[in-house]
Amino acid sequence: MSGTRIDTVTLGTDGPRVGVQGLGCMGMSFAYGPSDEAESRATLERALELGVTLFDTADYYGQGENEKLLAPFVQAHRDRLTLATKFALSPDPADPAKRVIRNDRPYLRRCVEASLRRLGIEVIDLYYLHRRDPAVPIEDTVGAMAELVAEGKVLHLGLSEVTGPELRAAHAVHPIAAVQSEWSLFSRDVERSVVPAAVELGVGFVPYSPLGRGFLTGAFPASTDGLAADDLRRSMPRFQEANAERNAALLRPVREIAEAHGVTPGQVALAWVHHRAQVHGLAVVPIPGTRRRARVEENAGAAALSLDARELAALEGIAASVAGERSPDLSFVSAGRE
Repeated sequence: MSGTRIDTVTLGTDGPRVGVQGLGCMGMSFAYGPSDEAESRATLERALELGVTLFDTADYYGQGENEKLLAPFVQAHRDRLTLATKFALSPDPADPAKRVIRNDRPYLRRCVEASLRRLGIEVIDLYYLHRRDPAVPIEDTVGAMAELVAEGKVLHLGLSEVTGPELRAAHAVHPIAAVQSEWSLFSRDVERSVVPAAVELGVGFVPYSPLGRGFLTGAFPASTDGLAADDLRRSMPRFQEANAERNAALLRPVREIAEAHGVTPGQVALAWVHHRAQVHGLAVVPIPGTRRRARVEENAGAAALSLDARELAALEGIAASVAGERSPDLSFVSAGRE
């Protein structure tokens, strides 16, 4: 991948034009144990060299620390990249195992100002509603987000983990450039409702965890004992011992296809996600997360990998056989309105 750059695609009807693969930056500061800051910064630079231009963060990741980490990189390459961040989540002060959801206008206004300050920029390219609070009509939240666009603080709007009807309701208030949700060989529930709505409305799709939080690379150990004490995957149902053993067995066709092409299992899994763009006639920009240059090079190589009909058929039934829910009950607490 030393001299190869990935292609580009437009998110939404009038959204940003970005590389067909982005970079999820969460793990550089949060969720997956200690990281090397110098290597993380080098990974950001290498990603940009390869044509990765969509860099994804959130105010929740490390409680603003991830945005601070990205700030010098974003400022240095402001005209070459698309910065996406999010609002709506914060830890519950009374119980760290719970997360508070806030979608109301006063909270939104505080969040966007704080993100702009941490990032050291004047405008956010793509601003997501991280999670939807059922206590606040989505039309109200998107209406408040649209004010940020009118004020020049945000260029494009996005939503994360919404349903098809919620996407339609939001888009009727203001154009949505991208919807983000988990989508991988292990997680295909979005194809029932959200993907058809995105196709209908001309909204781009940004799959997070396209590698199943690393499981689809085939590198996950048989037990969570090998993970850092604060690694979020310790609480993930699919990584628990009994489920992990069953899920590891599902990777056999992934490995066989990888061996046939001389690539890695992770590249096959990412190539499958890229292929969904052709299947659905949709702009799809997966954002695999990594903290290492070698891994971002490997991931970028998947954008050029094509799978034939036989290989795609061999992968078709994996999601239906996965053991365990894709995430634990995180006990969201709705804070409602101020």
